[in-house]
Amino acid sequence: MGKIIYIMGKSSTGKDTIFKRLLSDRDLKLKTIVSYTTRPIRESEKDGVEYHFVKEADFKRLCEAGKVVEDRCYETVHGPWRYFTVADDSTDLDRFDYITIGTLESYKKVRDYFGKDKVVPVLIELDDGVRLQRALNREKKQEHPKYEEMCRRFLSDSKDFDEELIKKAKIRRRFKNEDLNSCIKEIKAYLRIEMA
Repeated sequence: MGKIIYIMGKSSTGKDTIFKRLLSDRDLKLKTIVSYTTRPIRESEKDGVEYHFVKEADFKRLCEAGKVVEDRCYETVHGPWRYFTVADDSTDLDRFDYITIGTLESYKKVRDYFGKDKVVPVLIELDDGVRLQRALNREKKQEHPKYEEMCRRFLSDSKDFDEELIKKAKIRRRFKNEDLNSCIKEIKAYLRIEMA
C-alpha cells in the first residue's frame, strides 16, 4: 500500500529543494502529486512540475466536479492567490508512493481525505533570520520582484505554523534544515521507518 510524503514548513525553509532531492532519489521511487495554484508562475518554475498554474475559472470547474480535496486562498497584495489539491486518476495509492508540498492546514485535509495511515508528515524548520534572507535573495532574482508579497507571506507563517496548530496536527517529528545534506539524510532515515 502506498503512502504520501507531505512536505511542509514556513516559506523559504528549503521545502522545494528537499522535495526535489527526495523525488530524484531512486531508492525511494516516488511519484508526485502536483498541487494547483492561481498565482503567477515564477521565472524558475515550469507548469506541471512545481504546480499546475491555472485560472480561477479552472478552480471553480474542479470544485463543481467534486475533485478539490483541499484549498486555501491568500489575499495577497496582488489579489487573491489560490493553492489547492485535486483528487484525480493520477494518484494510485494501491501501487505507488507519492510526495507533495503544502501547508499545515492542507496537510490535515489531505490526511483526513486519504487516511492517517497513508500520509507521512515532514515538517521542515529553519531560523527566521535565515529564512528572511533566503526569501529576499530569491525575490531579487525575479524580473518583477514582489517584495510586499514576500513580507506578507513571512509574517503569515507565524500564524499558519503556530506551535498549538502543530501540536493539534499531531506532528511528531521536525527537521531542521541548517545543513541540507544532513537534513535530507535524517528525513530519509525517518521515511524508511514510516513507510515500512
